[in-house]
Amino acid sequence: MRRSRIYTPQPLSPTGNVELTGSVVHYLARVLRLSAGDPLVLFNGDGKDYAGQVTEMHRQRVSVKLSDGRSAQNESALKITLVQAISRGERMDYSLQKATELGVSCIQPVISRRVEVRLDEKRRAKRLSHWQGIVVSACEQSGRAVVPAVKAPLPLLDWLAETDESPRLMLEPSAEVQMSSFPITASAVSILVGPEGGIGQEEAKALKAGGVTSVSLGPRILRTETAGPAAIAVLQAIAGDF
Repeated sequence: MRRSRIYTPQPLSPTGNVELTGSVVHYLARVLRLSAGDPLVLFNGDGKDYAGQVTEMHRQRVSVKLSDGRSAQNESALKITLVQAISRGERMDYSLQKATELGVSCIQPVISRRVEVRLDEKRRAKRLSHWQGIVVSACEQSGRAVVPAVKAPLPLLDWLAETDESPRLMLEPSAEVQMSSFPITASAVSILVGPEGGIGQEEAKALKAGGVTSVSLGPRILRTETAGPAAIAVLQAIAGDF
């Protein structure tokens, strides 16, 4: 019988008792249709899966008895940060979902001049919470027990100004260097994916002057929601766990 996996932010121990509350209760009862006695796996982002059994099902809480805690051991040795220009609705969700499934370690949303989405402080906080939920759901599905960090959105050039000694790459269709031939010798790398309209010339010039290397994914122009996952897959094949 396949065990369902659920994320919870609370501390977990291999022999502890856990109470789940909130929206997850409806999901367990109405969607997964679990009942007392059914197996359930919990994780909180510490890298371990905690196997247990549902002991009680109530309208507003679910009790779980844990019996085991084991390292998931499915994190890539290559720490990849996806620097993704914010795109509209489902496109951004898709990028983050697939990036998580493919093993990205961190996601940094950025705002470039050609980004069509405008976020005030309230909307920014709401979108960040939504993106974090997308990433958690992707971890539940893919078996990951480490949840990638989703950072607060930054202006593109503010990200450039941050100190980072690991290689920084930027997808550019006209780049002479193919990503598949770029040497990855560090244990971490960042990959920048532009918005639907691409990265503007002035921004591209500043990025290159700041040490960001342009690389190409081939002769075809990819949508922004396709480019990020494709780049992560190539990086994993070069120096990760593919």
